[in-house]
Amino acid sequence: MKLLYGVVGEGMGHATRSRVVLEHLLADGHEVEIMASSRAADFLSARFPEVHRIHGLHIVTDDNRVKKARTFLSNLLKGAVSLPGQIEAYFKLLEDFEPQAVISDFESWTYLFGKAHGLPVFSIDNMQVIHRCDIPEELLRGHRADFELARAFIQAKLPRCEHYFITTFFQPPIGRKRTSLHFPILRPEIISAPVERGDHLLVYQTAEGHEELVEALAGCGLECRVYGMRRGIEQEQREGTLRFMPFSEKGFIRDLATSRAVVTGGGFTLMSEAVTLHKPVLSVPIEDHFEQILNGRYLQHMGYGRHAEEVDGAALGAFLEALPDCEAALAEYHHDGNEELFAAVNEHLDLTSVGYY
Repeated sequence: MKLLYGVVGEGMGHATRSRVVLEHLLADGHEVEIMASSRAADFLSARFPEVHRIHGLHIVTDDNRVKKARTFLSNLLKGAVSLPGQIEAYFKLLEDFEPQAVISDFESWTYLFGKAHGLPVFSIDNMQVIHRCDIPEELLRGHRADFELARAFIQAKLPRCEHYFITTFFQPPIGRKRTSLHFPILRPEIISAPVERGDHLLVYQTAEGHEELVEALAGCGLECRVYGMRRGIEQEQREGTLRFMPFSEKGFIRDLATSRAVVTGGGFTLMSEAVTLHKPVLSVPIEDHFEQILNGRYLQHMGYGRHAEEVDGAALGAFLEALPDCEAALAEYHHDGNEELFAAVNEHLDLTSVGYY
């Protein structure tokens, strides 16, 4: 079957998860044309031929907080500049490829292409949990307005898909039809990683201006392997118990799999990988980023870690004291290694091939 696959470029989680699904689709013999934006396009271009680069939405942050006005203006200006190129890319796609269905990982251009041409569109991502599931009121407390805004945006981005595959490490009740919940998509490197219970913290933080976190880590008494804070470094930099690590996918996975616990933001991918490897997580979401806030609150709700709006010595110390309880909760979490999701996607593509949609 000929498939058009779109990947949003905001954050690397969409790209790493889509890579796994794309490899599965290609191994099953499908022809797949990939369209992606920003860093997702860079990541996927190194692994698949003919990745079409398109413009996508992005979020501007400063001091671990979403800058709403700057985000709006940046997306508006870049969108205006890139729109002619988007149209040209789609004309080329029409000439060279006739897809039979569209799969979107929260990406709008491929979704619009599918709807404009009467094609079945399927959604595979974690974001739709906000719109298509019933979130307990206790997890929305203090963020009702943010929730309503996020839900409206997500609803408007990919409405009326034939089916929504939601990947999640928590299981809220499904509130809408044509929706199913699945384990998070895992990279094969995570599935095969040798897991040990080490003594170091794995820290991942890419938001700028997070000095309070650095001070808390330095005073916690544990070795901390820190990724993302010093972008562009090519060699490890040590400051006492802090080890600032250069980018290395292999090294990062090794340090994650052998860590005692994880300190990170509210991004879904690392959180779900840590939960799968039974590593407690302290989540410090970007302020005003509701999806990250919900991930962190659900993490604590399930007992898999702790959620904090800011990290100081007291918050980090409380998390470290809670590690035995978190490990006990995580021992009950078991992942099937993507197989259940692949089976569900295959079923819907089979239905598409016989004209069900």
